[in-house]
Amino acid sequence: MGNYRTKLRRSGMADVSVNGNRRRTDFPDGDPSSSNIKRPKRSETNFLPNFPDGESAVSLEKIRIELEMEAKKHLPDVVSVKKMMDQTFSLRRREIVEEQPPVNMMVERWPALFTETQIYDEFSRVASRNLRQQFYEALDTNTPRLIQIMKSKKGKVGVSLDGFLCQINSQNITATRTIVLRCLPLFFGDDDSEFYRTCFDSDAGEDFAQVPVGILTVIPEDDPNPAASLHLKPASIAVILEGNIVLDNLFQVFFSFA
Repeated sequence: MGNYRTKLRRSGMADVSVNGNRRRTDFPDGDPSSSNIKRPKRSETNFLPNFPDGESAVSLEKIRIELEMEAKKHLPDVVSVKKMMDQTFSLRRREIVEEQPPVNMMVERWPALFTETQIYDEFSRVASRNLRQQFYEALDTNTPRLIQIMKSKKGKVGVSLDGFLCQINSQNITATRTIVLRCLPLFFGDDDSEFYRTCFDSDAGEDFAQVPVGILTVIPEDDPNPAASLHLKPASIAVILEGNIVLDNLFQVFFSFA
């Protein structure tokens, strides 16, 4: 297998050569093996694909610029966006793996990537799996056992969990999913106050600079629910990454996890 991968590196296969740089006779200019570079996960079937035949970084960059302009329109053409996202996938992966840009730069260069539809499509491109389907199936399969374990928790953590678990309604799958996801950090004894954020829709100038990752629930000004409320009918849900709101206008907390 090692000899096979060496042959792939020599042929220029990107997802092999990017993790095979060593200063050897074959690669005298290679980076040290200890370089801080993103490694492929087992499920990443298209970790770092080569550019499509007949395409180069220059030609794909022209498509990316066209894609950026289309995505920033008030009503972008979703068919064209999807087509151009498929075409520029290899360029996007090369930027992410080799340059590791900050989130705000990715939002600026690839605005279409930070939409609900394209997040699912991008996961499918990388892992060849249906993220939404697999996430909900796993969540619903494990929910009964998780609830049972959480209800058995005692002490201060058990009291905090009870504030949510008492709202379980077996007829409302939305409430059940939300409860399980909201209770997970509490169950493990973590402080979720920085991860789960809440604000009113009239609030302006909220500072999230110190929030590396979080979920923001925006609730109506005239609906000041208690802290332990599930907020099943929020004005919107947003996702925060590296202090930036990268995805908003979601309508349930569990949508932001999938």
